[in-house]
Amino acid sequence: GGTACVVTGQPFDTAKVKMQTFPSMYKGLVDCFVQTYKQVGFRGFYKGTTPALVANIAENSVLFMCYGFCQQIVRRILGVDRKTKLSDLQNAAAGSFASAFATLVLCPTELVKCRLQAMHEMQLSGKIIQGHNTVWSVVKGVIQKDGPLGFYRGLSSTLLREVPGYFFFFGGYELSRTFFASGRSKDELGPIPLLLSGGFGGSCLWIAVYPVDCVKSRIQVLSMAGKQAGFMGTFATVVRTEGVLALYSGLTPTMIRAFVANGALFLAYEYSRKLMMKQIDSY
Repeated sequence: GGTACVVTGQPFDTAKVKMQTFPSMYKGLVDCFVQTYKQVGFRGFYKGTTPALVANIAENSVLFMCYGFCQQIVRRILGVDRKTKLSDLQNAAAGSFASAFATLVLCPTELVKCRLQAMHEMQLSGKIIQGHNTVWSVVKGVIQKDGPLGFYRGLSSTLLREVPGYFFFFGGYELSRTFFASGRSKDELGPIPLLLSGGFGGSCLWIAVYPVDCVKSRIQVLSMAGKQAGFMGTFATVVRTEGVLALYSGLTPTMIRAFVANGALFLAYEYSRKLMMKQIDSY
């Protein structure tokens, strides 16, 4: 599921990070794509793909594993049988709990990904003299400058994004599946309803938490040039110096990516899960 998400959405994610961190450099999504292609070539759209793959595979593996555990916790809190079907709202709460665990594996890999994606802009703006263009050089730079804890720059903003965001993510997905199932079992849904449900869930997530993600990207990227203020300090600085709309820079590529990538994520997740369950049942 994580692999499908990255393969379909990486170019839009790259544009998102660039536009969030340097909103004045680009007039919009098309301008960002054109300039990136002219300056770096097609490979520029897939900068940070390796850490993005690691991040998404790790995050979604932990997320969906913990989602199952958190569903059981919700059942225990409600005092119902472990096989009882949860409501869409209860599933959303379980997904929100699960995201807190996924954040711990996501934050370090996402920091490396964001820095690689915005390295060219950091050099153009004069914030750094020479960029590190490989995963290993970025990792080495973080360890040398900040130590192992440097990988957790932006952890508080990542948590602020993930916990409420995944409530809307799983809530939107489950609500959409309920709509398409219309009385039938959700497990009987075909690929198109699953794609649309995943896309709807992803769109709900990003609409709800986009300003938080914008602050997170800035903290993780600009901390290359020196110590950054925390979440509230960065948020206040952006609003005061650039206005509220700066917090929504890069929203267009994000919403395109959210629908396409999360549709692919849930489609791959549901079908791989069914395949694995069949294998287990056959033993």
